[in-house]
Amino acid sequence: MKHQAIVELWDDGTYSIYVPDMKKHSLNAQGSTVEEAKNNLLVAVEDYVDMYKDMGKAIPKEINNPTFEYKYDIASFFDYFDWINVSRLAEKAGINASLLRQYKKRITFASEKQNVKIQNTVHRLAEELLAVRL
Repeated sequence: MKHQAIVELWDDGTYSIYVPDMKKHSLNAQGSTVEEAKNNLLVAVEDYVDMYKDMGKAIPKEINNPTFEYKYDIASFFDYFDWINVSRLAEKAGINASLLRQYKKRITFASEKQNVKIQNTVHRLAEELLAVRL
């Protein structure tokens, strides 16, 4: 089953992931990096599965081999994809580079319109990369 997992950077520098659409399970994880938080999320799923097995109960569909579609806040996105050049991405998106760096550092936060603009630019770049043949 596919679930959306929200990745956010907290003020203390911890990355948190939570899965809001899981109705019966409070699935969340934290880590000092996005990758660590993702790994901890998978451990949390394993813990739930083990708990059901230990109780002799059927594993609910929502936690039986789930897949996750990650939705990042901007700071988490740039941490996880640290090889992306912020200034060049800003240029491609038509956003002031200084403003995008402020979003990345959580000095200020992007509006939904700006988030969509950044997301569309990332998706457009991904499509270009998929078309590359070497």
